[in-house]
Amino acid sequence: MTVDFSPFIPWPVLAALAAVVAVVAVFAIWRGIRGAWIRTLAALALLAALANPLLMQEDREQLSTVVPVIVDRSQSQQTPERIKMTDEALAQLKDRLSRFPNIEPRYVDATEPENSDTPSTRLFSALSAAVADVPPARIGGAIMLTDGEVHDAPGVNQALGFDAPVHGLITGKANEFDRRIEVIKAPRFGIVNEEQQLVLRVFDDGPSPGSTADVTVKLNGDVIAALQATPGQDTPFSFKVPRGGSNVLEFSVAGLPGEVTEANNRAVHVIDGIRENLRVLLVSGEPHAGERAWRNLLKSDASVDLVHFTILRPPEKQDGTPINELSLIAFPTRELFVDKIKDFDLIIFDRYQHRGVLPILYYDYIAQYVENGGALLIAAGPEHAGQDSIALTPLSAVLPAEPTGQMIDKAFYPRLSEEGRKHPVTRGLDGSADEPPHWGRWFRSVDVASPHGQTVMVGADNHPLLLLNRAGQGRVAMLLSDQGWLWARGFEGGGPHVSLYRRIAHWLMKEPALEEEALTARASGRTLEVTRQTIGDNPGEATVRYPSGKTENLPLNQSEPGLFKAEKKMDEIGLFEIRNGNLTTLVHVGAVDAPEFKAMISTTDVLKPISGKTRGLVTRVSDNNGAIEVPPILPVRGQIRVADNDRMQIKLTNETVLKGINTLPLFAGFAGVGVLLLAFGAMWWREGR
Repeated sequence: MTVDFSPFIPWPVLAALAAVVAVVAVFAIWRGIRGAWIRTLAALALLAALANPLLMQEDREQLSTVVPVIVDRSQSQQTPERIKMTDEALAQLKDRLSRFPNIEPRYVDATEPENSDTPSTRLFSALSAAVADVPPARIGGAIMLTDGEVHDAPGVNQALGFDAPVHGLITGKANEFDRRIEVIKAPRFGIVNEEQQLVLRVFDDGPSPGSTADVTVKLNGDVIAALQATPGQDTPFSFKVPRGGSNVLEFSVAGLPGEVTEANNRAVHVIDGIRENLRVLLVSGEPHAGERAWRNLLKSDASVDLVHFTILRPPEKQDGTPINELSLIAFPTRELFVDKIKDFDLIIFDRYQHRGVLPILYYDYIAQYVENGGALLIAAGPEHAGQDSIALTPLSAVLPAEPTGQMIDKAFYPRLSEEGRKHPVTRGLDGSADEPPHWGRWFRSVDVASPHGQTVMVGADNHPLLLLNRAGQGRVAMLLSDQGWLWARGFEGGGPHVSLYRRIAHWLMKEPALEEEALTARASGRTLEVTRQTIGDNPGEATVRYPSGKTENLPLNQSEPGLFKAEKKMDEIGLFEIRNGNLTTLVHVGAVDAPEFKAMISTTDVLKPISGKTRGLVTRVSDNNGAIEVPPILPVRGQIRVADNDRMQIKLTNETVLKGINTLPLFAGFAGVGVLLLAFGAMWWREGR
């Protein structure tokens, strides 16, 4: 309640009148004039009435005390046990806070930043955002419900922006332990079939009961090693890159009974295989127009070491030409097909026929080479349908079709079969989408019966033209026409001979991108991209297993024949497992060395320094028996000077808000008139005497 003035005349005029009154009053009192005091009081009453004094009273309302409650919803809190603890403790905390109507709780779920690739627990950032619109004096304290692993905790000497206690309610149990595995050092690229080395390490956080750890190593889904690792020590591991392109190494460490989570018991590393020198053996049965197309294609690739022989004259041809004039070097059949056959990545027979150059036993060696993992390409011409066809040798055991002995001499457009539209070797070839295809015609092909494997291209009257097949551990391709050179020469616009030949060669050498049935996944930021290749029907949904253990079905949508894709932005970061049918792949979303997975055990150590400085309380919400109990709330007025070890103190605010002002003029109405009449009446009474 205060007194204010609202004068009826300007203050300078009122001040001048007051000065005149003061001078007259002082003079009258000094001369002893009778009635001077009464006249002075009457003048002062008149001046007070002109000053118009007002009695003012403010109507204020007490403001509530804001208490932010930060609930940790990071991935380390997503284990079933901690989710249950958090939910039960939060329910109890809400019940306790609801008993104090002057406390305004603000509940905030703290998750990882949406666009962050590095998961971490940032509770103090969430706290700052929650009280950004609140004056510091209204904040009575902060309560954090977390496992204690906070990655943005300020230093002890850093200001929080308010003067109130910070309390920590810790989920999890005391003496927790967790086992995890990390790849410490590993190459990103490796030469195919050359030994590589990486270093991995197993970590045991907390009191671990085990001294050694069993580690299983998988390469491209196949188990290749079992290791014994000592926790806390580097474990070197040597391996060979089996193929070009992407190779996925998976390391999984056996879990411990009772550990916090097994989500970090696996680690992956992707290494790209590089073929240093691709050794190709090209054997041409005779000089012909298509020979140059093969040679130019293979010689244009600097990574290809080409060994090329052309049979200029068969042994049965006798024309008197001396042997030393027939060729620069003799055809080293034994060296190529017996001693060093395993050194070749690909063998190509271009219009080759059995005419005594190779002993019959060598064809059996070539068949064994294929069955043991080698690659063979047959580019067939008219000789393949004749009596000297290599299909009549032991090589027939790995060939995908038998010739009928007939040639199909008929102009045709090479077309993709139904399987060919889906197969990665021929899918999307330039010009294949048109009818007729937007490329030149061929004019003959070899007729075959009983084709095996996949017929990806057809010729005249839908007869097989390009066959792909697996034989044992190796692969065989058969192109039943020798007229691919027409495309190379640009006949009728030419055709995609380079991409076709190159894809065939890469499929034969088992490039992962050209597998008929393949499931791959990659991560772009926090977006998971799943790709499924198939030459069958719709493969259905993919099953995604999250790092937290939950599973989700992800629909695969067809982007083109034989290719299905799916994309989704993930709300978790870590190692994901994707399954579709009997295919499985792994992908790591986000940063591999994220702090969220490096420390999964609960702790009170991180929040204790801050809580101690602000006189707060840090305690676990679960006792040794697993019962959940939240400490009681203690509202305190004034400064909190001593911490309470059993209760969470909340500093109540003294802040108020102005609702209105009531004013009462002191000289208004009958009261003012009465005072003036009394003053002037007294003056007249004195004068009357």
